[in-house]
Amino acid sequence: MAESIITGWTKLGSLVRDTRLARGLSQANLATRAGVARSWLARVEAGHRGAELEQLFRLLDALDLTLTLHDSEGPTDRETAAMNRPETPRTARPTSNDTGSAARRSAWDLAARKVKERESD
Repeated sequence: MAESIITGWTKLGSLVRDTRLARGLSQANLATRAGVARSWLARVEAGHRGAELEQLFRLLDALDLTLTLHDSEGPTDRETAAMNRPETPRTARPTSNDTGSAARRSAWDLAARKVKERESD
């Protein structure tokens, strides 16, 4: 899937819904797969604010998507922005149902290892 710039909750919801439909999943199927309530998923797809980060990670993982964070300062031109990106983007993907700072550290460590593996291929 191509890189998408998410600028708000509505855009995030549209991306989740479009990806779910493209993969032939119902809301109930995806919610079960991600370990979240279907009603919560419906709210995310509708663009409601305030989704919990841990649940978002599980949802993105169930859709085989990753979340990559980039510095938002600087040029808006995609090519110029791509040249200014750090060598190792910070990509977060959940590794388990752990909670708290240990889980966040674990997700970041895993992401860094995956990026290094991709770069060495």
